[in-house]
Parts: sequence; C-alpha cells; structure tokens
Amino acid sequence: MQKPRRLLYGRRQGHKLRAGQQHLVETLLPRLAIDLKTLGDPRRLFDAAPDDIWLEIGFGGGEHLATQAAAHPNIGFLGCEPFVNGVAKLLVQIDRAGLDNIRLHQGDARDLLDALAPGSVGRVFLLFPDPWPKTRHHKRRFVSQETLDQLAQAVRPGGELRIATDIPDYCRWTLQHIRRHGAFEWLAKGPADWRQRPADWPETRYEQKAIRQGRIPVYLRFRRHSASD
Repeated sequence: MQKPRRLLYGRRQGHKLRAGQQHLVETLLPRLAIDLKTLGDPRRLFDAAPDDIWLEIGFGGGEHLATQAAAHPNIGFLGCEPFVNGVAKLLVQIDRAGLDNIRLHQGDARDLLDALAPGSVGRVFLLFPDPWPKTRHHKRRFVSQETLDQLAQAVRPGGELRIATDIPDYCRWTLQHIRRHGAFEWLAKGPADWRQRPADWPETRYEQKAIRQGRIPVYLRFRRHSASD
C-alpha cells in the first residue's frame, strides 16, 4: 500500500465564485487543464513549441503568472494551485488578455513534478509559500528534501529556481534545506541580491500586503547545477 503524502495546503475553496468566474472554471479550465497521465514533455501542451517551460507553484491570485506570460509569449507556462478561487482569478486574467501560453494543474504540485519529463523545465517560481509557522506544522512546508529531489529532476542543468518569502524563519529553512540538498547553487553575491526584487520579477498581491504590514520580503535565486560543476 502506498504511503499517504503529507498535506502541504489547507482549504481548497473560499467564498462562492462569481458567475463569470464559475463560467470560466466550467468552460476555460478544462481546455487548459494538464493531463498528468500523458504529460511527459510539457512542450507538447502548446500548439507551437515554446522556447522554454517555466513553472509557478502555488500561484495564488495569478497576477505574477499572467504578467510573466504576457511578457514572454515565446515561453510555455505551467501553473499549479489547489485553491479554486485563485484558479478562477487567473482564468479571468487569461480570458481578458487572450493568453494562450498557460496550462494549469489544479492540485498538488508534487504530482505535476512527478509527471514531467526530466530536465524539461527552465525556471520555477515558488513565491510566498504558506510558511506554516507552528513547529508542529513545519512538515507541511513545501521546501523539503523530497520536493527538492523532484525539482532537481524536473529542472534542466543551468535552470533557475526562484523563491520569495517575507518570513525570516522560512528564509532560513529554505537556505538550510537547499544547501543540504546540493543540487542548486544560491546566486546571491551580496545583500542587494536578496533584498531587491529583480526587474523581471513582477510584484504579487501578497507581497504588497506583506510590505504594508511591515514585513520585508527576500528574493532568492538558485541555479540548477550541471554535471560539470
């Protein structure tokens, strides 16, 4: 019998969706949904083969993902989010902007990572993940040796992993786990590299809220080691 996976997220739906959002969930989402059983090379999900594949894990309201997709029409984007209200918000943005380079998995990102062909992703975003602040809940944090194994398998050598958090303990947790794992190199050369958001890193709604409440975000960039490193 397969051992049940630890839960990494909480509730899957909040308030009732608006009529327009519900319509998009019923009509647009099925066209963008990723079939994990046949996934393999994610480039095949798109009508025209993209130059690269970028993945956002837990995209929240989808503003970062939609902005990146609009700015990089030659990139194929994969988005994972179990919270249906967040998926609905992103669908509205996709519909309004006419974005055709996003595909979605409404569920556990680990299942998507398992289904991806090795080395098929060039960049991964994990922006302001749930910090699960209570010690007894730390096992629910997304960054772990298990998920780093999956990310190391999915990200091509030289690919990039971007993580943002406004929780100092989660920052320490992330750096400790990634250094221990060894597949990714932290790219920071000085304090400005983690204190200042890069110009090509769109601001998220959660980030704005954190700053208003006096929390200071950090922006961590890691490169996937290659065999020659």
